[in-house]
Amino acid sequence: MTDYMKTALTFVVSLAFATAAFAVETGKPAPDFTGTDISGKAIKLSDYKGKIVVIESYNSDCPFCNNQYRTGAMQEQQKQLSDKGAVWLIVDSVNTKNASYRTPEQAKAEWAQRKINATDWLDDSNGAIGHLYDMKTTPHMFVVDKDGTLVYQGAIDNKADPFHDPRAADNYVNDAVNELLAGKPVTTTHTKPYGCAVHYGI
Repeated sequence: MTDYMKTALTFVVSLAFATAAFAVETGKPAPDFTGTDISGKAIKLSDYKGKIVVIESYNSDCPFCNNQYRTGAMQEQQKQLSDKGAVWLIVDSVNTKNASYRTPEQAKAEWAQRKINATDWLDDSNGAIGHLYDMKTTPHMFVVDKDGTLVYQGAIDNKADPFHDPRAADNYVNDAVNELLAGKPVTTTHTKPYGCAVHYGI
């Protein structure tokens, strides 16, 4: 094996371990984080202990993510779950050099224009939260129960298509939250996320 091949192999192995270190497990405590919202306020996941929290990896320029918002389905879902007492956090991990990056001012305008009903939008342009949760796609969804346990992670629904009607799909996030509210265990705890790759800077 040449020195080049050894170096390449070492890099791949290191990358694999690094990725594994960031992965989160369903059934385990959701990693706490502190992020900054688009108004400059510090937001901690642990601030919402005692509430169900939905975390959404977001980039509206992604056709898959855009489909959920273009149809209004995501905004409806945000409102419905918020009305039931859940917290919905948008995490935007697009790096500042990417064309899809939104400044706080642009994000506020997009929030208003799209009539977003989430609890908050976190500017994660440094990728800290995205990497912590191993967010792979937009959207990539996570549900945390009232005790702070991660109970679901994966796709928003069962239709990996940027042109489908989200209202006609089986929505895994709705299923998980409603089961929690009914005092039942979450049936589907993990699915493969679909969408566009998250535009991390590193």
